[in-house]
Amino acid sequence: MVFATGRRAGPREQNSWRRSLPTLADDLRDAGLADVEMLIEYHMPLTSQRADVVLAGVHPETGAPSYVVVELKQWTAAYAFEDSSELVDVPGMPGGPKLNPINQVRGYCDYLADFARVLEDQPDSLAGVAYLHNATDPSLVADLRGVPVSTRGQLFTAAERGRFHDFLRTRLAAGVAGKTSADLLLNSHVAPSRQLLKVAADEVKHRSQFQLLGNQQLAVDLVLHQVEQSRRSNSKRVIVVTGGPGSGKSVIALELLGEIARQGRSVLHATGSRSFTQTLRKVAGYRAPRVQKMFAYFNSFMTAETNGLDVLIMDEAHRVRETSVDRYTKAELRTGRPQVDELISAARVPVFLLDEHQVVRPGEMGSLEQITAYAKSLGLEVVHIPLESQFRCGGSEEYVRWVQRLLGLAGPAAPNPWSPDPQFQVEVVDSPWDLERRLQTKLDDGYSARMAAGYCWPWSKPTPDGQLVPDVQIGDWHRPWNSPVNRRLGDAPPAALWATQDGGFGQVGCVYTAQGFEYDWSGVILGPDLVWRDGRFVTVRGANKDPDFRNRTKVSDLRFDLLLRHVYKVLLTRGMVGTVIYSTDPETREALRSLIPAPE
Repeated sequence: MVFATGRRAGPREQNSWRRSLPTLADDLRDAGLADVEMLIEYHMPLTSQRADVVLAGVHPETGAPSYVVVELKQWTAAYAFEDSSELVDVPGMPGGPKLNPINQVRGYCDYLADFARVLEDQPDSLAGVAYLHNATDPSLVADLRGVPVSTRGQLFTAAERGRFHDFLRTRLAAGVAGKTSADLLLNSHVAPSRQLLKVAADEVKHRSQFQLLGNQQLAVDLVLHQVEQSRRSNSKRVIVVTGGPGSGKSVIALELLGEIARQGRSVLHATGSRSFTQTLRKVAGYRAPRVQKMFAYFNSFMTAETNGLDVLIMDEAHRVRETSVDRYTKAELRTGRPQVDELISAARVPVFLLDEHQVVRPGEMGSLEQITAYAKSLGLEVVHIPLESQFRCGGSEEYVRWVQRLLGLAGPAAPNPWSPDPQFQVEVVDSPWDLERRLQTKLDDGYSARMAAGYCWPWSKPTPDGQLVPDVQIGDWHRPWNSPVNRRLGDAPPAALWATQDGGFGQVGCVYTAQGFEYDWSGVILGPDLVWRDGRFVTVRGANKDPDFRNRTKVSDLRFDLLLRHVYKVLLTRGMVGTVIYSTDPETREALRSLIPAPE
């Protein structure tokens, strides 16, 4: 684990290995499969998720590479959670209901089949089992079998070792070494990531396009369960899903939107981001304009009927504001009512999905603590679902933690050098020309790429003939901000579609157009408002041009400092494959060079 990830496994994880792995090894020997390879803690491509073990060998009938994903559980008993076969209660285990391990291992198999190129066109090369090696009484885990079983998802207990061995022998040939098969999987090319907006239309209209893993699937199942429980008991409850950048919140939001709509229940998706909402409307409503109406803004519910919706899904809920009132609001609606009250009132089950480290504007108040406190003041039950997995940044949790430490957002933890991670690339360049050239090579290789910067330059309106003004000027390098209007100007896409439509690479995006989106390669320009001094980053308020930060009575220096660090955290965590960083400040570039080794 230290060699593969740079981190040490905790005592709980080590104990799990100590109690489970020798048992599985004994089973393989007893089944005559001692030559099979065990890939322990197998890292799922482009995520931070790990399968307990992948057995690699040769199929006894076809002679082709064959793999069995094994989810090891030390449970001796497990029961359906409130009549749900997808969710289970495990006596003595903290943390609430768990995902049914049959569904968990099936999800791993389906995800692997989608992303490991070596498994393309090999539908019979993959199987999955949940192995409860301490469960000696099958009746105590009978509830787990309430979900459909298949080759990629089935269950064996300690009382069924003979059947387990028989199954393994149908997938893995005895006496044949599995090293070649293991190497094929470990060195497999990875299919391109299924970026959120590329599949949003089918996600909402027809069927699930994302293969959810671990806590993502658990979150979806828990929300659907709470929706059903609320309907049955005619009660109201508030759900808050929290997770860092790329943990899958928006994927979960679309999965929920599609599934609840397919069930015939009333549901809407809402955000506080114009770019995100308009992009979803365009993509998801491409062939069905009425689908566009399923995507709303947080300030759309000022006059909504109480509990008029079954479910309201609030993506990017860290952008919930103190009030929905703006300069266009009618006088009779200027009541001072909190926006969170409007959103909670609008649905029987309001679902907030948020990342507290992405609050970037004054007046945003979408934190777990604030939403929970308000809901409880109304006497409502609050269900919190944390997401721990990482699906952006190549699935590199290490990179996200490194960014938090770099920006001083990890408490007392000081910035530390970046340890190269095979899951994600980080580079520093010496000029904006180098930044643009490096990203252009990635575009030429078929990747998506964008440049974004801190708000440290003026932002001019287009010229009368529709030209963007090259406001971002660094030496002899001049580029415009992304288009501020909602129509294409020459090659430049509309403002809301900068991150997703062709032509966006020619401009520089800001946090308001980048937040919520992802692209393969992210170029980040650190402006003079964030510089490295005396071993850490400090903020320079006078170098920032964001109109939202001008009023010191509304945004104190301390608040500005925190919000600006959040801004750069958002910009630094947009990439799926890699990030290229440039700073306008020579001392900062030197510090970054000392922290980030040059690529080999």
